[in-house]
Amino acid sequence: MIRLIHSLDSKNNRDAGFVSIVGAGPGDAELLTIKAFKALQEADIVLFDWLVDKSILALLGEKTETEFVGKRCGKHSMHQDVICDLMVKHALSGKRVVRLKGGDPAIFARTVEETQALEKHNVEYCIIPGITAASGASASSGIPLTHRDYSQSVIFTTASLKNVDSEPNWKELVHKSAKQTLVFYMGLGKLNLIVNRLKEYGLEDSFPIAVIDNACTINQSVMTGTLHDIVRKSICNQIQGPAIIICGEVVQHRQNVSAITTQALGKYALNTTESALA
Repeated sequence: MIRLIHSLDSKNNRDAGFVSIVGAGPGDAELLTIKAFKALQEADIVLFDWLVDKSILALLGEKTETEFVGKRCGKHSMHQDVICDLMVKHALSGKRVVRLKGGDPAIFARTVEETQALEKHNVEYCIIPGITAASGASASSGIPLTHRDYSQSVIFTTASLKNVDSEPNWKELVHKSAKQTLVFYMGLGKLNLIVNRLKEYGLEDSFPIAVIDNACTINQSVMTGTLHDIVRKSICNQIQGPAIIICGEVVQHRQNVSAITTQALGKYALNTTESALA
């Protein structure tokens, strides 16, 4: 049993609102940091996005309010300005607010826009890191992000591409691909474009690529293939996302990790009772 100690002295500090911007990690609730867990336990309200797994929300106390503020390409989304306004409003009313984000707040999470809004209204905040999707997908699928012989570096890039001008430097990515791993976030809907661009700038059809769907959850699935067949495989397997895309020779060196069996914290659940938090 893990005994947790309050980091925020409850009653004396409740008059002033506070925002914790928390990384929920890639899906598995057991991958939360202890600091993130404590912030969730102390929260009056949690604003969460669609990448946050329901097993993490199950950790919240009965009196903790929740509000979905998700943004997802192709579906109804809450505008970023509205999310910022909600954070400020709840904090100024004296609440302990957790802005819960999938993965890590520092990677493709628009955290700076939210902290700027908080600073504008003199709201105190902290940022609590989380395991980013690439690290989680790598560990749970067994596909390493680097390899001593085949990949000395890794690039995280977004595939949320609005127009040609916002696309990554494909020429540079392809040029370094022989000794580098490419990881695309938010790329499932653009998988065909990614494949075509990589081939257009010189990669062969046989170049290895993997799609990890719902990494670190009980619904995880892993597809490995090449630029030639990965789009077809993703369609045949009806991949829905969220998914992370890993490209490079590391895909050929997948480790035989055991399948994920832990559900909702499972046998060794953190003790979330008041006595454990005293």
